[in-house]
Amino acid sequence: MLMVPTFDADARVKLTAAAAPRAESRAAFEEQYGGVAYPTVEELCADPSVEAIYIATPHQMHVDHVLAAARAGKHILVEKPLAISMEDAETMVAAANEAGVHLIVGPSHSFDPPVELAAQLIASGKFGQLRMIQALNYTDFLYRPRRPEELRTEEGGGVLFSQAIHQIDVVRRLAGGMGEKIYAMTGAWDPKRPTEGAFTALMNFEGGCVANLTYSGYAHFDSDIWMNDVGELGQRKLAGAYGDARRALMDLDPDDEARLKTTRTFGSGKTVDAKHNEHFGPVIALCDRADLKLTPDGVEVFGDTERGFIEVTFGPAPRRTVNDALVAAVRQNKAPVQTGAWGLASLEVCHAILQSASTGQPVDLRQQCKTNEEEQTG
Repeated sequence: MLMVPTFDADARVKLTAAAAPRAESRAAFEEQYGGVAYPTVEELCADPSVEAIYIATPHQMHVDHVLAAARAGKHILVEKPLAISMEDAETMVAAANEAGVHLIVGPSHSFDPPVELAAQLIASGKFGQLRMIQALNYTDFLYRPRRPEELRTEEGGGVLFSQAIHQIDVVRRLAGGMGEKIYAMTGAWDPKRPTEGAFTALMNFEGGCVANLTYSGYAHFDSDIWMNDVGELGQRKLAGAYGDARRALMDLDPDDEARLKTTRTFGSGKTVDAKHNEHFGPVIALCDRADLKLTPDGVEVFGDTERGFIEVTFGPAPRRTVNDALVAAVRQNKAPVQTGAWGLASLEVCHAILQSASTGQPVDLRQQCKTNEEEQTG
């Protein structure tokens, strides 16, 4: 449901077919778009009218669906994370490469226009070398409606695979991609939600930049307060909504909670009324001659002697940069930053966080990749 407003607002993209196991979703798609809705992904992949497939299925299904699309010769936009296991992710990247199709991993918040602007400012060298990145986010993520598997780490549950991946993507985008080592701790503090709900990590990059990443999905404090009261999806936070997530889960059993989660699926849920660019909490990049603070509306620049703001306009669609990447891949054969290899590298960091938290030791990163800009210049 979060991508629907973007698809609808972009004349370059036509939704012509879909696949979903729920009859309600299939009927809603056919009524809204007049296309064909199939009960299986394989039937969708066989549709000759389809040029690219957007895969928004649960994490554990990504590998089968990406492989089906690649075998059918379709370009692929797959939701983050690329997969749960590194082995599956490597298989997916290899399959896309062998089929000669583009595999784009997203949307993640590394696509957010303010992140892209900050990355360009850093890469330009205008403010000297990037030295440090601070990224943090405090949300009630773990108390929003979840299917049972979303609370089991081994099935991709918890904050690492669903939330940390955003923060990792953002930080890697700003720092050029080549992480070297990470040291991390995680928290699993609620027996009723038996998975990691928080983490903090230190990560260093080729070139000397060090990043601090902190996330809590248990939070009572809402870090959107520091983002001008704009929510993660670009919506204005509603007054009086504090505590809604926890209230909604009170006295619900797992079946009721899973049914509540379906209100976010196509044909059942409501789209988000975004008025600003999306974000993933406060991010500050510290360079030699300026510090860059990312906001939903642009980048605030704190220079040596002057302070300024570079605006990033919103629209015409909330996630237009994702469509930009998809259209460029399909029409111009141009790979985005967030390729399959990029998604694999970010997934490696998720697993490294879990490994470091378990062993108490730093973990070397071995499957990192540079951004396209870094590849071209370095």
